[in-house]
Amino acid sequence: MGKTADAIAEGVAIAYAAAKLVIRNRILVDTIARGEDFDAARFASFAQETLNHLAQEQEEAAELARRQAKRAWGKFSDSGGTHDYRDRDTRNLRKRRKQYRGVAKQLRLHAEDPHAVRVLVEQSRDAAWGDVAANLERRLNVEGMRPDLDPNYQMMRNARMQSLRLVDLPKLAAHRRHLKDGESAQVSAAAPSEDAPAPRRAGIDLSELDG
Repeated sequence: MGKTADAIAEGVAIAYAAAKLVIRNRILVDTIARGEDFDAARFASFAQETLNHLAQEQEEAAELARRQAKRAWGKFSDSGGTHDYRDRDTRNLRKRRKQYRGVAKQLRLHAEDPHAVRVLVEQSRDAAWGDVAANLERRLNVEGMRPDLDPNYQMMRNARMQSLRLVDLPKLAAHRRHLKDGESAQVSAAAPSEDAPAPRRAGIDLSELDG
């Protein structure tokens, strides 16, 4: 399990990174998707809520570890699964509970510290802007790319030409044949049939006048 202080520090770092990710996403949604202005005070309040929520999760995990240790105490049989603890696990469960509670305490202290909250919001804002800037740069690189600057241009050009020969041109030829067959069918339908009766005028078979 390692030293308790080291485990608490690692847990706080992980929770802090998770909080920054949540706040960054909130900043992107509010400012980019909804078109709202960046309000540091409002995001500071959201950052406090996020830290307290993460602290609550750690406290709930500590309470779960306490119950698990209580159920495991006095059991010396073989374990039936990963979370089927026995008496030999109670020491680690108590240490785990202490670590969870230590992380929760630190997160609540961060939430009550205006400076820590402000730094968290600023870091989250910088991360959000980094995402926006990276997306813009990728888009500009794609739209402004010249064939001589693209190292993959020749390879992708060969793939596109092969797709043109094997897929697009055969589909176009089949489409043209379909149109041509349709035109031939229309011409055949319009031509007089040999079995059709000869035209008559005033009761006279006009075909008899031929020749």
